[in-house]
Amino acid sequence: MNENNNKQNGQGPPQNNDFKLFMRIIIISLIVTFVMHMLSTSMVSKMNQEIKYSDFIQMIKDGEVSEVEIESDRIIIYPKQQEGVPYLGNYYYTGYISDENLLPLLDEYDVEYDVDYYSPVQENSIFMLFIMEWVLPICLWGLLFMFLGRFVMKRMGGGGGIMGVGKSNAKIYMQKETGVTFADVAGQDEAKESLEEIIDFLHNPEKYAAIGAKQPRGALLVGPPGTGKTLLAKAVAGEANVTFMSLTGSDFVEMFVGVGASRVRDLFKQAQENAPCIVFIDEIDAIGKSRDNAINGGGNDEREQTLNQLLSEMDGFDSSKAVVVLAATNRPEVLDKALLRPGRFDRRIIVEKPDLIGREKILQVHAAKVKLGKDVDFKKIALATSGAVGADLANMVNEAALRAVRMGRSEVLQEDLMEAVEVVIAGKEKKDRIMSEKEKRIVAFHEVGHALAAAKQKNTQPVQKITIVPRTMGALGYTMQMPEEEHYLMTKDEILSEIVVLLAGRSAEEVEFGLVTTGASNDIERASQLARSMISQYGMSDTFDMMALESVQNRYLDGRAVSNCGDITMAQLDQEVLSIIKTCHEKAVEIISSNKEALVKISEYLISKETITGEEFMDILKQCDNPEAAEDKEEKSETAKENTEISDETKEEN
Repeated sequence: MNENNNKQNGQGPPQNNDFKLFMRIIIISLIVTFVMHMLSTSMVSKMNQEIKYSDFIQMIKDGEVSEVEIESDRIIIYPKQQEGVPYLGNYYYTGYISDENLLPLLDEYDVEYDVDYYSPVQENSIFMLFIMEWVLPICLWGLLFMFLGRFVMKRMGGGGGIMGVGKSNAKIYMQKETGVTFADVAGQDEAKESLEEIIDFLHNPEKYAAIGAKQPRGALLVGPPGTGKTLLAKAVAGEANVTFMSLTGSDFVEMFVGVGASRVRDLFKQAQENAPCIVFIDEIDAIGKSRDNAINGGGNDEREQTLNQLLSEMDGFDSSKAVVVLAATNRPEVLDKALLRPGRFDRRIIVEKPDLIGREKILQVHAAKVKLGKDVDFKKIALATSGAVGADLANMVNEAALRAVRMGRSEVLQEDLMEAVEVVIAGKEKKDRIMSEKEKRIVAFHEVGHALAAAKQKNTQPVQKITIVPRTMGALGYTMQMPEEEHYLMTKDEILSEIVVLLAGRSAEEVEFGLVTTGASNDIERASQLARSMISQYGMSDTFDMMALESVQNRYLDGRAVSNCGDITMAQLDQEVLSIIKTCHEKAVEIISSNKEALVKISEYLISKETITGEEFMDILKQCDNPEAAEDKEEKSETAKENTEISDETKEEN
């Protein structure tokens, strides 16, 4: 079965064997051509020798000449052959000299001579030399180039041969060969429900026909990278129990114009022959981009022909045959409108980033084959990974398992998973980077500034961890916050509080050291982006009210914002952003200044420990805010300890 799959997928040993055979033929051809050339050159050099005219006269007198051919510039001499020795066509030649005694001498010794005379033997020998030196090498190289053409076409997906260049190279799966089912997909319940309905339609078309429902032509899976679009398609293959044909949009694109359209025709021909069938085209934006030059920046005849053929095939294939087209993309905004209309891709299935419950289920799926400790709490991990996609979560589980092995444990603990979250988000710890004491103090005060601003405001997330250990992704330290519950909306106050938290790191540097460093660059960038989005996208401005000044492009990729207004309005927008940043900066300085004692005490503790938990941070902060309550707490704990010791002594006496 694996060998068949390798042949269908165009992978594995066949290509390697073709390449090795191709290289052998080239080497053998070069060697044979060289040997033939050397042999023919050697034969000609031996058979055709130049002699002196005096030696020619002496050969006539010695009776060694059988024939002579006189040309305008030379005399060709054919020697007599010994009996029993085959004639190989060898001859001698000498320069032509006007000698009036030559012809009488030839007559005297019975030597035949002629100007245009060629013997049959000579003709045969010249013909053989011509074949060896020209015909055979040309034929050999011709065969070599034919094989090269077939080899190139096969690598290009043509099935081996010029006539196969337009054939589809879709990977064909039957039943559960993908090894993935809907049980392996978590956090995408709505998407699975839509796909399950399509699969049921393929299995029971008469149930839908009885009520008058038409078969959906296609479904488009849309979402950010890593959310599981391709995994869903493989799960469809595992659940469908019908032929599943999979390929990517780039498989249609070639250097020859018309090849893509030909492959589309061949693909749908195969699909109808194997109906009921599901065709999956991954990254369809490679061939389905809009034909509007303003979007594409210029036309492309090959891609447009491929797209036109795809549109025609989706309209034209027999609806009575159960063929459904699935496609996936993370750039739906660049797709041609004709491709998205009903009757082609009837459904758009959104595969979004998972929510809290979805992330918890995804973690459980990926951790099913991992030995877990009793302290593992997937809900806490899910809370700490807001915004993570399925691929990120799978990577975190794997990193946790690798860390458990490195630590010499036989099971994965909660601390392994939490460390894996930090590795994926911030990178591994850089143990070889040693900061000076001055830099370590600046980083510590910077991070504690973030934590203080988060703790002293209402609309913020609680602090989970503070560290000044450098990470491989460039962070010299970071403050980790964990939400208590999942949020889908943010109020204006929450956004402003978040900006204050981001600016509090730099504010702590200003308050404590009276200087600024480059360490806050990422904080400033994020704070500025939040402030700009408040005004340009969220309508949280008194000046512009609910006017949209920017629109988001590539929503599922980088989410880049594009301006929708003029230069004067953009200048006003910049002033609004500056005003928000200044206000939040002043508030951050105020929070840090009013909690200077806590800032210093927590920072010194962080410098000595390098990493502290959110609980340690809050304990020290409470001691600074209410020292009397902290003393009472210490006295109570000491009293409880003394009472415990007394009770232990009493038990021993009894």
